[in-house]
Amino acid sequence: MGIKKSVPDTRLAAEATDFVRQATSDLIYHHSRRVYFWGVLQGRERDLSFDPELLYVAAMFHDLGLNEEHRGSGRRFEVDGADAARGFLRERGVPEDSVRRVWTAIALHTTPGIPEYMEPEVALVTAGVEYDVLGLGYYDLTDEQRAEVTAVHPRPGFKQAILRAFTEGIAPKPETTFGNVKADVLERFVPGFQRGNFVDTILDSPWPE
Repeated sequence: MGIKKSVPDTRLAAEATDFVRQATSDLIYHHSRRVYFWGVLQGRERDLSFDPELLYVAAMFHDLGLNEEHRGSGRRFEVDGADAARGFLRERGVPEDSVRRVWTAIALHTTPGIPEYMEPEVALVTAGVEYDVLGLGYYDLTDEQRAEVTAVHPRPGFKQAILRAFTEGIAPKPETTFGNVKADVLERFVPGFQRGNFVDTILDSPWPE
């Protein structure tokens, strides 16, 4: 079966595609689609049983929180994206357990070491993101599989483009990077940024000892 045919042929998936295509940039759209395809391929490799529709919606919405309208929220962009997906799903009467899975998959997609132990949809969104952005497990898939996905959703200049998107999306709320990987982005690209330090936060707390 061609990888393109793995996209669920459902009204919910079609509406998710239309929503994200209109709401965000070409960069994020193509990245999100690749995340889904990488997740499907890795799910097959790991012999995981997952709901393709939920995985698709989670993958499509996972970076929506980088959009300009969320930059004043004061919340982590992952939470903004998760909330956007939750609203989208609830408007369409999706059961709450499914909504919870999608929300969790998006909210945790930049928190390594936890999603892999959760429901397959949660694990595979993170796996797809790590594959597309970090190249983790790159050789777990074949040259042919990579070529099939990137033929449909190519990634010219992706490394620098996604770093710009991360910087633009989170620089207005630098406090949300405390304790997570996006502090690395601001430290590299935003002059004067100082990352929060967990040890200093403990030692400088108002507790006397």
